[in-house]
Amino acid sequence: MIETLHTMAAFVVAIALLVAVHEYGHFIVARKLGIKVEKFSIGFGPALFSWRGRDGEVEYVIAAIPLGGYVKMLGENPDEQGEAAKAELTPEERARAFDAQPVWKRAAVAVAGPAFNFLFAIVAYMVVGWVGQDVLPPVIGHVAPASVAEQAGLMPGDRVMAVDGAPVHAWRQLEDAFKDRVGRTAELRVRRGGAEQTLRFSVPAPARDALLSDVAAESVGIGPGVHVMVAGILPGSPAERGGLKKGDEILQVQGREVSSIGGFIRQVRAHAGQPVVITVRRGESTLNLTLVPEGDGRGHGRIGAQMSARPLYPLEHYRMGPIEGFVHGFQRTWEVTVLTCQVLVKMATAAISPSNLGGPIAIAQIAGKTASLGFVAFVSFLALISVNLGVLNLLPVPVLDGGHLLYLGVEKIKGAPLSPKVMERTQIIGMALIVALMVFAFYNDIMRWLKG
Repeated sequence: MIETLHTMAAFVVAIALLVAVHEYGHFIVARKLGIKVEKFSIGFGPALFSWRGRDGEVEYVIAAIPLGGYVKMLGENPDEQGEAAKAELTPEERARAFDAQPVWKRAAVAVAGPAFNFLFAIVAYMVVGWVGQDVLPPVIGHVAPASVAEQAGLMPGDRVMAVDGAPVHAWRQLEDAFKDRVGRTAELRVRRGGAEQTLRFSVPAPARDALLSDVAAESVGIGPGVHVMVAGILPGSPAERGGLKKGDEILQVQGREVSSIGGFIRQVRAHAGQPVVITVRRGESTLNLTLVPEGDGRGHGRIGAQMSARPLYPLEHYRMGPIEGFVHGFQRTWEVTVLTCQVLVKMATAAISPSNLGGPIAIAQIAGKTASLGFVAFVSFLALISVNLGVLNLLPVPVLDGGHLLYLGVEKIKGAPLSPKVMERTQIIGMALIVALMVFAFYNDIMRWLKG
């Protein structure tokens, strides 16, 4: 119960904060350009708190449902753009109405929301860099036999210092570098013992899309090295019948070394209905246990054990200097923006399954997990979601900021705005698309939750 409340609280804080940032972008730019703003609301539904600004013009609202927000500008809605509605305005109000502004001003207001989301991410990633975070070091713990890495001369214990001259301080940076170099040659500078050497090899394309793959493990053949541990045993499962116990460390399956949870699962899945020998370390003893994985109806073996991983090498605290952190804010925001665009394109072209799309439940779960991990993890999560909000809002879909920019582009070409009726109809279509996408994402969340 407490965990659920914690997750919900983290989710509400994340959404409310990022929506406030987005809407503040629209609000502040509109005000600076002289457009009359009537209401600035964080949340929807009944107002919990409301007050007027110093000039008495803007009504600020904190509403009951903190899952959105909006900025209400004079002359923004189609029903305010008819001749009768315009006649009710004073000359001063008419001059300050949103629809009376030149295209560039309206475009600036539309862009401001996503721009503030990107700005928030830049600052957030700067803060993460300056505060520092515990990272998995780029030390090789496992080299797969006959892999590209082994042929290139990489060995367990090697610490990767740089890839193509760019310094590497964390395993994630190494993985990102490999993703960027699929199909190309990578030059690694590694430290072995007290000496450094340079190794070169081509990064093969993984079987799956590189965005969804662990390229270091699947293509190059290296991993950071982990202790694969048994975290729990289901009653009556093959694991329990075979003698596996919570706390056991998995060493080998059928004589093959286990270096990751994924590798262990793949080996078990391949032996549905067949006896498999699993070598474990229990305390000071090493045991060979014979288990028979059960088929799951799709020919995949399962033993009914929950697994966890403990890093082979301890985490290291990595903190950036003032200049490095400043650059990191822009660089990381750009990387996440490009990645988000790539995922959207691949989903649209079916190169990546739409089942990978996450909805509110997935976001809430990640918000809760990152909040429990501490300030740096939660801020990193906020930055990631902020970039996603910025990119999604720039899509040319009516009701989104990108849709407004599309309207303004047509207006600029035509020399006249679209009629209120056309705008209203296209916005209904846009809203239907957004609702359909949200329902699909929610369905994905439910299916993932049911599957555990």
